Amino acid sequence: MPVKNVKRAVSQLQIARAKFQPVLPNILKKGPAAVKAKAGKATKSVADQATVKKIFPNTYGLPEITFIKGNNAAACKKAVRVGVVLSGGQAPGGHNVIAGLLDGLKKANSKNKLFGFLGGPSGIVDNKLMEITPAIMKDYRNTGGFDLIQSGRTKIETPEQLAAAKNNLIANKLDALVVVGGDDSNTNACVIAEYLKQQGVDISVIGVPKTIDGDLKNKQIEASFGFDTATKIYSELVGNIERDVNSARKYWHFIRLMGRSASHIALEVAFKTQPNAVLIGEEVLAKKMTLGQVVDGLVQLIAKRAKAGKNFGVVLVPEGLIEFIPEMKELISALNDSLADNEAALAKLNTLAEKKEFVLSKLPKKLADLMRSLPSGIASQLMLDRDPHGNVQVSLIETEKLLVEMIKTRLAELKKSGKYGGKFATITHFFGYEGRCGQPSTFDANYTYALGYNAAVLALNKCSGYLSSVRKLTKKAQDWEVGGIPLTMMMNIERRKGKEKPVIKKALVELKGEPFKHLVKNRAVWAEQDVYVFPGPIQFFGPSEVTDVTTVTLQLEQGKKIK
Repeated sequence: MPVKNVKRAVSQLQIARAKFQPVLPNILKKGPAAVKAKAGKATKSVADQATVKKIFPNTYGLPEITFIKGNNAAACKKAVRVGVVLSGGQAPGGHNVIAGLLDGLKKANSKNKLFGFLGGPSGIVDNKLMEITPAIMKDYRNTGGFDLIQSGRTKIETPEQLAAAKNNLIANKLDALVVVGGDDSNTNACVIAEYLKQQGVDISVIGVPKTIDGDLKNKQIEASFGFDTATKIYSELVGNIERDVNSARKYWHFIRLMGRSASHIALEVAFKTQPNAVLIGEEVLAKKMTLGQVVDGLVQLIAKRAKAGKNFGVVLVPEGLIEFIPEMKELISALNDSLADNEAALAKLNTLAEKKEFVLSKLPKKLADLMRSLPSGIASQLMLDRDPHGNVQVSLIETEKLLVEMIKTRLAELKKSGKYGGKFATITHFFGYEGRCGQPSTFDANYTYALGYNAAVLALNKCSGYLSSVRKLTKKAQDWEVGGIPLTMMMNIERRKGKEKPVIKKALVELKGEPFKHLVKNRAVWAEQDVYVFPGPIQFFGPSEVTDVTTVTLQLEQGKKIK
């Protein structure tokens, strides 16, 4: 018998959170008709200016935009149709971006309509969409996940895909497209904006900065949404483990955290929990450390704590660590190029072993020897299918287990020579997907709603090739500033799939920045003493200093002193 549809269960927290009304910045409270765009000076890309300008002749050099008070009723007179697409991995707050976008459009003109493309950018190419109404949106406000319209990692870049996207946007009579995504997704948004301009199509394309990794930021984009919530979720889990380790006192926990291209998550979680060690990939790269040197540093810590009778501890590892180790970075880069250049030949081989030997034959001897020296499991993981951008799927490489195996070998050598007498029992973890779809923190609920509402204002002002920008984030939400940043302003040229391509530059942990300085100042104490912090779950209700506070990273970047 067919299973009948049942009413979806809703938790008590969901019911309470549905009643939460995000706080809009004061400048937006009277609606899109009460703000006008103030243009700044012409901009240029962060690097490779001549090349980026040549690729984006129609969208390069746009001015920064700040919204200020003013009568803009004319921009709201005509009813518009706007499309929205969620691109890339999930991040807490995506639904509130859509809610803010919908509310901003409806506030401007009740006849305005919002449509969601289903399953990510492929929905644009395949013309799969649904209208998002206030009645539909009601069940998704302040919730985690992207399940209202789902997401995907398709890139719209071939002539056929771009033509199909253009034709479908025109067929649906859309006036604007809002792309919610990370650096790659917003690079794609810039490509689409440029293509439409070249084709003489008057449809605006606007981006919204999303990624829990925290690597889409600069002076104008102070934080990507989802980072605050995800790091709070991971910090709760790490804090729970620290409480356990301080109780049992017999295990070393190695915890790998998301962050393929930057170590922001590991750094922020370290600030919130104060583990015995946190590896920062950018520091490893700057010091040109080998894998052996990284291991030796951890071995020294473990031996020192063992001497003090402490055969336990917690180590945080960013998932992208392996790419920051220069010798491994060089190997992965060579593998990326080799796999891209020999894609057809590799497709004809049946087994992973055959593919591995084929690729090894294409690598320089130094790199082939390095790959052969790795544990077979890690070497195999380096050979797995690439992500849609042609990169090694670093999240599948169990770096924490690699470190543990190498540490065990080194400690056994020290024990044999009488230099180590402790016990090394380990438990490994990977906290990744646990953080991507959590219910957004109050900060992220406010931030994403403002980003979406602001994107509606950008669309109504016919701004194309811009990223929604909400600034002054360490202030109260009502005091935030809003506007738009040209997507080309954040571009540089990088090597992808063996070719030079324009992409939004990733923001790495700055070793001269205040957050890293704060880590350096405190990590020696964290290493030897057990000064663990237990953040607990995300607090949605309570005093402002508990519910509304944003990340330690952002506070330090904005000049606040942290005790």
